[in-house]
Parts: sequence; C-alpha cells; structure tokens
Amino acid sequence: MSTKFQFRAGMRYAKRPEVYEIAHVVEHLAFGANAKYSSEQAFEADFTKNGAYHNAWTSDYSVCYESECADFEWDRILELQRYSITQPRFNEDELRSEKGNVRAELTGYLNDYSRLLWPRLQQQVGENVPDLQERLRTISNIELKDIREHYRRTHTAHNLRFIIAGNLRHRKHKLIRALNAWGLKPGERFAIPYDELHGANPVLIRRKDATNITFAFSWLIPRQLSPTEVYAMSCLNHILNGTMNSRIFGQARKRGLVYGMGSDLSNGWHNASWDFDGEVNAESATELFQLIHQELQKLLAGHLREQDLAAAKSYATGRYQMGAQTVNQISDYYADTYFTTGNFVKYHRVPALIRALEPADLIALAREFLTSDLHAFVAVSSVEKALINSLAAELDFTAA
Repeated sequence: MSTKFQFRAGMRYAKRPEVYEIAHVVEHLAFGANAKYSSEQAFEADFTKNGAYHNAWTSDYSVCYESECADFEWDRILELQRYSITQPRFNEDELRSEKGNVRAELTGYLNDYSRLLWPRLQQQVGENVPDLQERLRTISNIELKDIREHYRRTHTAHNLRFIIAGNLRHRKHKLIRALNAWGLKPGERFAIPYDELHGANPVLIRRKDATNITFAFSWLIPRQLSPTEVYAMSCLNHILNGTMNSRIFGQARKRGLVYGMGSDLSNGWHNASWDFDGEVNAESATELFQLIHQELQKLLAGHLREQDLAAAKSYATGRYQMGAQTVNQISDYYADTYFTTGNFVKYHRVPALIRALEPADLIALAREFLTSDLHAFVAVSSVEKALINSLAAELDFTAA
C-alpha cells in the first residue's frame, strides 16, 4: 500500500519571512519523537522492521508525508503514521539536529547549479521566494515555539488531502474510520498565494569554476491548463526533447552540441509554465540556441507533422500502460495534479485524452506560451554576460 498525506504547509505559509525555512524543518522533524516513541531512532526501527519505507518532502506550498509498505501490514503502518503526523513531540535536541541537517542540505545545493537557477528564475518573474543564500539565513531564526505554531496552524483536517493506493477491497470503511480517528482540528484549507508576474531580463549567476553554461528558461501564461492541454504539452515536450529522435534534443545530440537538456510543463493554480533546462559548452551554446529558435519558430508557423504527433501519442500510450505496475506509480500519477489543482483525471480515462489530440492543439498551446510576455532566462557560468544576452535573444518570440 502507498500513502501520501499532503498539507498546504510549505515555505510560503511561514508566519513571517524571517523563518521562511520553517516548513522544511518541520518536515525533517516529522519522524522524530511522538506520543508513542521517544526518539527518531526508535520510531524508525519499528516502522521499517518489515521493509516499509517512509519519506517527506517540502515545496513552496506543500509538506507531504509518504509511505509504502507490504499489504499485510498496511493497518500497522497507517497507525504509525497517525502518531508521526498528528502527535509529534517536538523537542530542542531534535530541533537543533534537524536545523543542522537542513543547513547542510541547502549548503550542498549551492554547488548544484541547477538548484541555483530555479529560485532566481522564480524571483525574476515576480514570485515572492528567496534564493538559497537567503533561505539559509532564516534557519538560525527558527525556535521551538515557531515550529509548534506552524504545525498547529497548518496541520489541520481541512488543510489535508491524501491519496491511498493498494488493495482497498473491503477496507475502505476501515480506512475512513481510522482517518476520522486521527483527531486533527478542523482548521482551514489555505489558498495558493497569488503573485503578480512579469517578464524579466536575462540573468547570469557568475561562477568562476563553471566551465560550461547551465541554463533554464521559462514561458508562463496566467491560467491553469485543462487535463487535455496537459497531455498536449506532454506530447509536445516529447516531440521536442523526449528521445534521441526528437527535434531539439535529438538534433543537438546528433550535432554534438549538448549532452543533456529537456523541457517540461508545470501546471499551477494561477498559472502554467513551460520550462527548459540543460547544460552546454560555451563554444556550442550559440548553435544550440539557434536550433532551439528554429524549431520553436516552426511551431509558431504551424509546422507539426501528423506522423510526429502519432509517434508521440504512441509513446504516451505505452508509458500509460507501463505507469500502473506498482501502487506507488498509481499514487504518483494522482499526486501530480490533485495536490496542486484539486482536480484529477481517473487513470483509465487517459488513453482517450491521448487519442483525441490533434496537431492544432499542440500548435495553439505553443503559440500561447511563446508569445507570452511572461518569460525569464537564467544561466550559471563563467562566460561574459553578452553571450547570455545573445542566447536569450534567440528565445524572444513576442513579436511573432
């Protein structure tokens, strides 16, 4: 059985900016001392004795607690999750340790160029988020009283969404009774914060030891995409960057321009973003971005072959059939949309959505994104800013 319990309790819901990283620390404390176990070590030993797994993660908006266990012990594991999620016993010793662990985690990210890019890109388009250095500085401000306040305010029944996947036959009523007995206070379902977004000039994060260019760029539109549009963008990303036969990544690999790059869609509550990222050597960067420009310009002109979409739909159908081999895969499928937008498409409906796609659907979405004035480009490198500006200029389609 696989379970995910999500609260809108992420960093954007910190009581004040000075303790921004508090949700991350709360997540690290999730499997510490609770009403039954005196320490993280005691809880861990009992939780994992039959091979069960647990984890937690934090984002701008979410704190999510996950587990996966053998079918025979699902009720025991659910009870242990009740202790960790609803009856934590926060203490100073574990807080001190986990603040240190969070600090070490974020410090490590400073050497991961892809981790540096995205917070800066979010800032550039107007999202109210700090960068990694700013996040690090907030950790020392977090006290035990802040942890308890954040937990009480955010870990409530109305602020909870969950996904349980597994053999549920003859168990649903027992599961519902068990969850109703968790005793969480009602609370409220927090709204997703709204940011006034805008376009931005390209940014270079200069690192003397960065011998290549690690880049990310995004186009955003101020609306949420429908399920059909999400699958259209998935097919479009596959056509452009999905395999060695794709129009951008595939051609770039054939020319020896780039080892790895890709594109993806992020579909949020208030907006959607089309994101590209990768790494390229400085001497190959101009040719790569000219290739990106040429292929995206073809989409703007309406050039998308039926056979390219047919191949992408065939690939998506195969991935669909492969995507339900484990309960955790099924759970992940629903989590992608349910926790973010509150909506979901039942898994068995996916093939019909894929079959219904037409080239015009993909072209219309590409035009909407590429002509949006909400866009940003960020790179980490030791190159001159003039080169970054010239690469970003290849991505300006606002006059199209």
